[in-house]
Formats: sequence, C-alpha cells, structure tokens
Amino acid sequence: MPDQRRLSYFVASSLDGFIAGPDGSDPSSWWPMTDDYLDFIRTEYPETLPGPARQALDVTDPGHHFDTVVEGRRSFEIGLAAGLPDAYSHLRHLVFSTTLESPSDSDVEIVSGDPIERIRQLKDEPGKGIWLVGGGTLAASLRPEIDELIIKLGPVTLGSGIPLWGHDAGFDREIWSRAEATSYPGGMTLLRFERAGDG
Repeated sequence: MPDQRRLSYFVASSLDGFIAGPDGSDPSSWWPMTDDYLDFIRTEYPETLPGPARQALDVTDPGHHFDTVVEGRRSFEIGLAAGLPDAYSHLRHLVFSTTLESPSDSDVEIVSGDPIERIRQLKDEPGKGIWLVGGGTLAASLRPEIDELIIKLGPVTLGSGIPLWGHDAGFDREIWSRAEATSYPGGMTLLRFERAGDG
C-alpha cells in the first residue's frame, strides 16, 4: 500500500508565536520580505506563492512538496478582499467553512462538513503533500491530523494577534521531533518538526 499523503502546517510566525495581527489581516503587512526569504520561497516552496506573486516573480516551477492547499474561511477571505477568488489556482484548493457558498468563478471547493474526515479522505488519495495555510482555528481543529509543522520564524514580535493554534485551542501537550532548523541572513529561521507522539 502506498504511503499516505501528509498534512503540513506551513506558516509564518512571529517570535512570540503569532501568525497574524489582532485583526487577522494578511501577515505580509508585518512579515519582513527580505531578498533571501523570497529566494528561499521561490526555490524551495514555489507552490506556496499566491498566483499574483508567482506572476510578478516569474515563477513557473510547480514545486515538489504540495499539490493541495487547505484553509479556513478567514484566511480565504484575505484573498477575496484583495480581489482573488482563488489565490492558489495552480493547486487544488479547499476552504473549510459552514457559511460560504461555492464560488462560481473559481475551482475552489468549499467544505462544510467535518474537517478531520475530509482531510483523512484527502490523505488516502494519490498525490503530493497537503498544505495547511491557516488559519489558527482550522489548524487547532486539524491538530490530530497534522504530520508536520514547518514554521517560518521571523525576527519580529507583535505583542498580540492570532496564535499558531487560534484563540480557542485547549491545553493539549504534544511532542514534536525537530527535523530541520535553518537560519537565513535576513533573520528568518525555518523550523521543521515531525510528529513524535504524545508526551
């Protein structure tokens, strides 16, 4: 039997553990966009660039980590507010929401059912990895199914905002095994962890 696809929570975080400001707006408003960071994304994770950024940076590489992206309603609405009904049209794109309707102008799949069940279905399908882009609330609900944490830790503190697991996550100690830690000259550190089991 082939290996299951993996769910990776690949996300930018401040040093104090926030993935967005208090208003939940696009993290690019506070994330330091250094040349080495852009080079890293362009070469290592090009599939995680939204369509307009791929076009602006002349990125055509489909990437080799992910072919599917999943996100919650609030994260998706950041793209909608910017006029992007499907910011990741180069990937299979699923949005978890009980209030949104399927858009008629994109191939985005709106999932109103159980997130865990849908992710398990996706894992059983053939393909590359599944990228959880955010937000924190969806990440918290999917915690049991997250196989890998990839945290782009920026050299910035926010003081308050949306935490890694959202505001409503309960206490649930989990042990993760560090698989990679790479520092870049511009100040970002890439931390990659794999699930090690319960502690």
